[in-house]
Amino acid sequence: MRTRLATRSARLLLAAAAATALAATTTACGPEDNGAAAPAASASDSADASAGTDSGTGGTDSGAEDSGNDAGAGADKGGDKGGEKGGVGQSCGTNDLDLTLTPKSQAGGYYQVTAKAKSGITCYLDVNTPSVSFGSNPEGVASPVGQGGEDPIKLTGSAVAYTGISPKTTKGDAGVEFESVIVSVTDEDPNPAQLALPEPAVVEKPIVTNWSTNPGETVPVIV
Repeated sequence: MRTRLATRSARLLLAAAAATALAATTTACGPEDNGAAAPAASASDSADASAGTDSGTGGTDSGAEDSGNDAGAGADKGGDKGGEKGGVGQSCGTNDLDLTLTPKSQAGGYYQVTAKAKSGITCYLDVNTPSVSFGSNPEGVASPVGQGGEDPIKLTGSAVAYTGISPKTTKGDAGVEFESVIVSVTDEDPNPAQLALPEPAVVEKPIVTNWSTNPGETVPVIV
């Protein structure tokens, strides 16, 4: 009876020892398994990082290409815009010019207006005849008489152009008195110039000549 108990006790001790050894083995393998898994995860992260780097590089190249294309497009647009101005050049606006009025005694009396580009400006008088008006009523608008005329006239530095204005082309004393005249390069010019007359003038059916670089061609007369 004791022999059986001893044998049974020995078996239990062996089973316990085996269980202890198995647990120790499992515990020992755990860190090794974790250590093996870590490099795999690291490799995956590295691949992701590499893909991100490639993506970033591609984005940089794409941005540079787009930037270059945009710059080229801008240059083309700028060139086209310059081309639109080319051929003749910048048209003169009234505010690009210094205008002076001088009374003349020829042809019964008229006003000579001299146009000169302001300092640093080069422009062209593309429209042959200036827009001239005494007051805002249609009766005060000067009619072109077709004298003189050069198209276009380049104004820069000391170059000048002339036009002649006759305030009255009718006989008698009829008319309206004005102290100034409005002059602009075109009817639509947003910045007309108002020039003071040396003394009030009676105005009736006024006339105006074309621009010319020859003042002798700008004495206004009705032919």
